[in-house]
Amino acid sequence: MANKASKKHPVLFHVDMNSFYASVELLYRPELRGKPVAIAGNPKERRGIVVTSSYEARAYGVKTTMPVWEARRKCPDLIIIPPNFDRYREMSQLMFAKLTEFTPLVEPVSIDEGYMDVTDEALTNDALNLANLVQQAVFGELGLPCSIGVAPNKFLAKMASDMEKPNGLTVLRKRDIQEKLWPLPLIEMHGVGAKTNERLNRAGLKTIGDLAEADALWLKAEFGIKGEKMYERAHGIDERQVDPEAAGDRKSVGRSTTLRENTNDDAELLRQLERLSELVAVRLKHHHLCSNNIQLMLRNRNHETMTRSQTSVNPKMEADDIFEAAKALFLKYYDGEDIRLVGVTALDVYSRDEAFHQLDLFRYAEEVAKAERKREE
Repeated sequence: MANKASKKHPVLFHVDMNSFYASVELLYRPELRGKPVAIAGNPKERRGIVVTSSYEARAYGVKTTMPVWEARRKCPDLIIIPPNFDRYREMSQLMFAKLTEFTPLVEPVSIDEGYMDVTDEALTNDALNLANLVQQAVFGELGLPCSIGVAPNKFLAKMASDMEKPNGLTVLRKRDIQEKLWPLPLIEMHGVGAKTNERLNRAGLKTIGDLAEADALWLKAEFGIKGEKMYERAHGIDERQVDPEAAGDRKSVGRSTTLRENTNDDAELLRQLERLSELVAVRLKHHHLCSNNIQLMLRNRNHETMTRSQTSVNPKMEADDIFEAAKALFLKYYDGEDIRLVGVTALDVYSRDEAFHQLDLFRYAEEVAKAERKREE
C-alpha cells in the first residue's frame, strides 16, 4: 500500500473501536478484564437490551440488542454494567481528536467508528505503517483497542476492518477482491441487511461473488438505486469521499420489526413498541442526538402502512419518553386490525447540545413571559 510520490492513489482507513462501550468501562474497572461483560439497561429488573458486550461474553453467544434475560441465560456469569453515555461520548471525542492528529480528513460515522483519508500522508509514510501508528496511539494513549481497514475507498476499508477483530489491521486492495471478498456470504456485506439478503438468496445469490456476477440491469430493476450501488460495491467501486462535515447530515433514527405472526393483541404490540423505543433511544445516544418528533408506523396484513407522528416542545432521547409518545399515538389511532409490522422513528433529529440550547431558550422565553405578565398586573 505504499504510494509513489509521482502518483496519488487514494488511501483510506476505516477505524472501528472494538467493543467500545465495554472497553471504556474496563478502563474504570480493570478488574473485569478477561471476564464476560455486557453493557445493558435495568439489569436488576431483567429488562432492557444488551447495547454491547466484551469478546468474552460474545463467546457465550451474547449479542447486541439481545434481551438481558436471554443474555443471562446464555451466560449465567455475565457481568452487566448500566450504560454511561456521557463517559462514552467524552472518550469518543478524545479518540476522534487523536485521529485528527494524523490527518484533518476524518469523518465520524458513529460514536465509535470513522473514516480517515490519509492519501497525502501516505506519500511520505507507508500506509500500513501509518495505520499501525494510529492503532498504537489510540491504544497507547487512550487505552482503547481498535481495528483498522486500509483500502482505496470507503466500502473496501469498512469491509477490511471487519475481517479481523479485535486489534485487527487489514489491507484490502482491488486486486484482492475476488480472493478475499467474493467468497463471503452476502449478509456480511456492508449495506446488505437481513431483508435484502433474503431477497437475494431467494434469487439464488448467496455470496458477494454471486452478486458481482449477477445481471446489473436486473439488480437495478429489482432494488432500484440500491441494486446499482450493491453491484458496484461487489466490484470494489465506491466513489464516496471522506467528508468531515457529513456527521451532521442524519435526519431520522428508526427501528421496525416484522412480527412472526400477524396479531391484534394490544399488549403484544405495545411490548414490541417498547422494545423498539429502547433500540431507538440507544441509537440516539450513540450518535448524541435527540428529537421532538416521534413517529409510529403500523403495517397490516394487506401491506397497507399507517404512519402518525407527535411533536413535543421538549426534546426526547430517553426510551421511556419515546415509548410514551409512540404509545399515545398507538392508543389514539390503532383500529384493532391484524398487524404484521410495527416501527418507531425519531424524526428531524438534531444534536443534543443544540437541544439543551433550545431548551434553555424556551425556558428563558417562559421566564420573560411570566415577568411581562407580572409587570402588566
